[in-house]
Amino acid sequence: MCGFTGFLQVSEWSLEHRQQVVQKMTNCLAHRGPDGHGFWVDEHREFALGHRRLSIQDLSQAGHQPMLSSSGRYLIAYNGEVYNTSILRHELEQGGQSIAWQGHSDTEVILACIESWGLETAVSRFIGMFAFALWDREEKQLQLVRDRLGIKPLYYGLQRGAFLFGSELKSLRVHPFFQGEINRDALTLYFRHNVIPAPYSIYRNVYKLTPGTILTLSQPSDPPKFTTYWNAWGTLENAQLTPFSGSYADAVEELNTLLLNAVQIRLLSDVPLGAFLSGGIDSSTVVALMQQQSSQPIQTFSIGFAEGEYNEAPFAAAVAKHLGTHHTELSVTPKQALDVIPKLPAIYDEPFADSSQIPTLLVSQLTKQYVTVALSGDGGDELFCGYNRYLWAAPLWNQLGRLPKTLRSGMSSCLQSLPVERWNQLYNLVESVVPKRWRMQAPGRNAHRLAEILGLPHERALYQGMVSHWDAPTQLVLNGEEPVTRLTQHAQPGCSSFTEWMMAQDLVTYLPDDILTKVDRASMAVSLEARVPLIDHRVVEFAWSLPLEWKLKNQIGKRILRDVLYRHVPQSLVERPKMGFGVPIERWLRHDLRDWAENLLDSDKLHRQGFLNPVLIRQKWNEHLSGTTNWQYHLWDVLMWQAWWEQQ
Repeated sequence: MCGFTGFLQVSEWSLEHRQQVVQKMTNCLAHRGPDGHGFWVDEHREFALGHRRLSIQDLSQAGHQPMLSSSGRYLIAYNGEVYNTSILRHELEQGGQSIAWQGHSDTEVILACIESWGLETAVSRFIGMFAFALWDREEKQLQLVRDRLGIKPLYYGLQRGAFLFGSELKSLRVHPFFQGEINRDALTLYFRHNVIPAPYSIYRNVYKLTPGTILTLSQPSDPPKFTTYWNAWGTLENAQLTPFSGSYADAVEELNTLLLNAVQIRLLSDVPLGAFLSGGIDSSTVVALMQQQSSQPIQTFSIGFAEGEYNEAPFAAAVAKHLGTHHTELSVTPKQALDVIPKLPAIYDEPFADSSQIPTLLVSQLTKQYVTVALSGDGGDELFCGYNRYLWAAPLWNQLGRLPKTLRSGMSSCLQSLPVERWNQLYNLVESVVPKRWRMQAPGRNAHRLAEILGLPHERALYQGMVSHWDAPTQLVLNGEEPVTRLTQHAQPGCSSFTEWMMAQDLVTYLPDDILTKVDRASMAVSLEARVPLIDHRVVEFAWSLPLEWKLKNQIGKRILRDVLYRHVPQSLVERPKMGFGVPIERWLRHDLRDWAENLLDSDKLHRQGFLNPVLIRQKWNEHLSGTTNWQYHLWDVLMWQAWWEQQ
């Protein structure tokens, strides 16, 4: 795993100055590549490219980057791993290519494939995770490429005549032409999603390259040309049009074979390797398939919390014991978790408020003490129907949708006619006679939430409400307008069911923008490579060719993935309600983090900054402190923005 950065511009800088700037940009990415660095500056063009290396395969200088192709035409700086390069190398040799290989790095094979087959054909053959910059010295043309699912990051943008690009925003910020103007419209997206979705970034005129895309540019001021070599929506639709033709038992066998191979090729490494293990379905499946293919106990890692509702460590330990892994567990104290928080703005580079970033960073820190590569179970929820919303959203809408729209609107108006506080007061009067299983926190908020659902025009608006943090972010962000995104435009290719449509949405938005970003930044902050076999694109395509009932049955998700796992782990070890990878933010904000939060949420400070509506924020903060409502997610969004802004 590595990091790269560079620029293409027209200003007449000296060769020495270009070298100094690209070196400074590259040094910002030292955490992504502590094992080596390299720079390349075109003598005849204002182009510069820098690379930081985390050595995983071919630890010799033969893997050094930026790397020239054998002909000298192409130059590449690359972040990621392509796992099928041994097969591709063999194909090149069998095809009569006479290549004097310098080593066995995947970078060298990638260049040879591009030179032999062309970029688009070559990249469509790669199996792995990658982002790279390719400079064609003959055509004087830059091409940026990102992998199919968006596992690896890549930013770009035009700033005062300079086209800048890099693995993380921090490398762009040190270029002398970088302007750093906050994009208030993108900020509204942040408060809806708790992340800034692609293609936007927190800065104006700086973007994330969308997954499965090639960007081509010759002049820095020209509009880039975009080529899609893998389209998630199209792939999913095609898979459903050509469904798997075998039986359920055949599908279990096929999935087992695909996952075995996806794991196997991700075990290739010249450095120590292990896995994150939570004890849930996804990570347990990955670890089981790793251990099946290893003659030695693999190394697994988990963290635990004193708070029982957040502690998955005992489940992980039980799975590790059954599989015979060499398991390491860290019991995290509140202080250790809280000490991570000041580091988050610098690690994530732009506002990012998925609070599971805290345990993800902690488990990455633990894992890096022992290995350099770790396999992760991310992606199983989106592919095999794992999130709770997949279980209840469609049945709920099926019931509500039967009611006439006028009736639903009337019920919604009645529920909203009483303010939240009045609903709370009424509930308190009758709480003592309410059965324990029906008692609730924040009854007023729940009543208004039900009213919102009743008033929705269609099922896709229900999904939007479920995945939104701030429902009306333009009321919070001053002078911000929310851009249209995949979430808000609604008019997108259809799926055979509402549940599958939600899964597809999560696959192309929530997974790359939130989950994969969280894991990439947390792991790379400590120079750890995280590999994600469940979203090998071959597994993705196969999973979407299966009927929904093979994934969701009797309100239990991941049916087919569970049946693969049960070949290796007893059902009793992994059957439990989904917990998620969380931390007790709600309680911390009222106690351990209260002074820190109060400082960031100071009304005068918010007024001076001029980005957010202080009245809305202070209202939610006071309600949270009183215990009447849990606003942890909304407040964490604001706090992560404020903490990021103060570090600028």
